[in-house]
Amino acid sequence: MKKKILILANHDVGLYNFRRELLEELIKQSYEVIISCPYGSRIDDLVKIGCSYHEIKMDRHGTNFIDELKLIKYYVSLIKEVNPSVILTYTIKPNIYGGIAARITKIPNIANITGLGSVLQNEGLMQKIIVFLYRIAFKKVFFIFFQNEENLKFFENKRITHKRGRLLPGSGVNLTKFSPLPFPNDEEISFVFIARIMKEKGVDHYLEAAKVIRAKYEHTKFYICGFCEESYEEVLNEYQEAGVVTYLGMVEDIRKIFEVAHCTILPSYHEGLSNVLLESAASARPNITTNISGCNEVVEDGITGFLIEPKNTEVLILGIEKFLRLDHKERKRMGENGRLKVEKEFNRQIVVDAYLEVVDSLN
Repeated sequence: MKKKILILANHDVGLYNFRRELLEELIKQSYEVIISCPYGSRIDDLVKIGCSYHEIKMDRHGTNFIDELKLIKYYVSLIKEVNPSVILTYTIKPNIYGGIAARITKIPNIANITGLGSVLQNEGLMQKIIVFLYRIAFKKVFFIFFQNEENLKFFENKRITHKRGRLLPGSGVNLTKFSPLPFPNDEEISFVFIARIMKEKGVDHYLEAAKVIRAKYEHTKFYICGFCEESYEEVLNEYQEAGVVTYLGMVEDIRKIFEVAHCTILPSYHEGLSNVLLESAASARPNITTNISGCNEVVEDGITGFLIEPKNTEVLILGIEKFLRLDHKERKRMGENGRLKVEKEFNRQIVVDAYLEVVDSLN
């Protein structure tokens, strides 16, 4: 009988884009892989590679106490039905409520801290509540993976973690899928923002910087890709109608965007470890991003891109102008340097091997 692995997540796209290689390897090694997350466009693709699926309704940002209790009840019921050998959890709600359910059912849980999120970043009552819940969920957790040193230290300082944990190079990047792309010519210099359209990703700073740069440099173009997490539809429409940005919505294959872009911009406030920056660098594109954990591990200032102060539009504008002053060879070299860096430090196989080692230790 195949051993079963239950995957709890909050989004299908993240599983498909960043964990597919792990899921495929687990299936290849004769594990039965069962996924539970809200239904989305990539679920059918995950089923095609051999996963089975259990749908769950989840408000990723909801705080209704009754709904949260229902989530724990659902996870407990699912675990009893599936009877997995191990549970893998990703992102805050699956980590907490899936972790509590794993503890109740006494099934080993391997958690992944993909970032702190805005709630844990800010001191206050909600942070105290989430820390308390994490302590309950992780008291008996089998193993915890972290994606950057700052997140690991936060969990240590809040007395959430225990000795069984380690750092990963984020989710890694598939170096075959994201291969170096020919660098575009300089007739029009294009920048791209790829992320959820929300304040914490720095989209306001990107929009304002694009407005200033477009007014000064007519040969520039600014793209935005991603789905709206907040009420940014009207704002994006205004900037697009004014000719400041081009909004492309969700793009299934972002390699097509990297083909025309000279540089990726991510003015994020906090990250686990940015997959967008990894994929951009793997495609031999320079990055301009904030000097924070989750971003500065990927970008070497002046070598693979530029690091800027977070929450500062003026500094972002200066960073973009610095990039515009580079000649074609210098921009191209930055992208090539980024590719070399991810080859050495962020190969996704490192992540797959780390998971397999921990899962195999349970056998």
